[in-house]
Amino acid sequence: MQARAAVALKRLPLDLLVLAGGIVIGLPLALTLYLSFFNEKLVTFPPRGYTFSWYSATFTEFGGPLALSAELAACAVLGSLLLGVPAGIALSRSRSAAATTIGTILLAPIAFPGIALSLAIFVYLVLIEQATGLAFVGFGGLLAAHLLITTPWMVRLCVASLANHDRTAEEAASSLGASPARVIWRVTLPAMRAGIVAGGLFAFIVSFDDLPMALFMAAPGMTTLPVSILEYLEYHIDPMVAAIAVVQIVGIAVLLLILDRFVRLTSVAR
Repeated sequence: MQARAAVALKRLPLDLLVLAGGIVIGLPLALTLYLSFFNEKLVTFPPRGYTFSWYSATFTEFGGPLALSAELAACAVLGSLLLGVPAGIALSRSRSAAATTIGTILLAPIAFPGIALSLAIFVYLVLIEQATGLAFVGFGGLLAAHLLITTPWMVRLCVASLANHDRTAEEAASSLGASPARVIWRVTLPAMRAGIVAGGLFAFIVSFDDLPMALFMAAPGMTTLPVSILEYLEYHIDPMVAAIAVVQIVGIAVLLLILDRFVRLTSVAR
């Protein structure tokens, strides 16, 4: 009993820290959920009543931007898979100084402030448009900019998924006559499955919620969900934004549960 009490006392600071973190994360989410049911056009507390009408109105108000953001995020995930998975395999197998430099360059975009990076890309695309006469500011330019911030997540998680991978199975497959492409397809990629899924999920969330790049590079009439929410907040102070935030949270939570059911995402961190 004394040993258990000593262990519990030793763990008490850590338990309190976890509890504090849970409160800091959970309390704003709970307040957002509570606010989304207010039957008020101006947010006041306590409310005079509660309603579900804000949820049905979100798809009317934000349906188009929501579809555009989902399409853009899906394209960004596909592009980051095509770029990040081969890069992750190459970086995990090489320990040269060149590979380290390339890895640093690939991860660099996530270290820059979003506004500064977005402005730099916008100016660069405008210069290209002036030199070539081709239009790059729009969906194509925005997708290219999103690939710049989503690919580093894919690369990092793919490298992490191969950190503890035993290459004996690959060497055995090669010794039995399998081509390099077949070894990657049948042995390496299955070993990377959790990292690929986690990287795709991060890429989707980063692209879907990005605001700075959409502000700079969206063409006229092209409004993503974050920009639409920002524009809505300029003229309205009602629970509509809380409702759309809850819809996003629930959607991402459901996606996480589905993915974790088939692919244990926690295995990436091991």
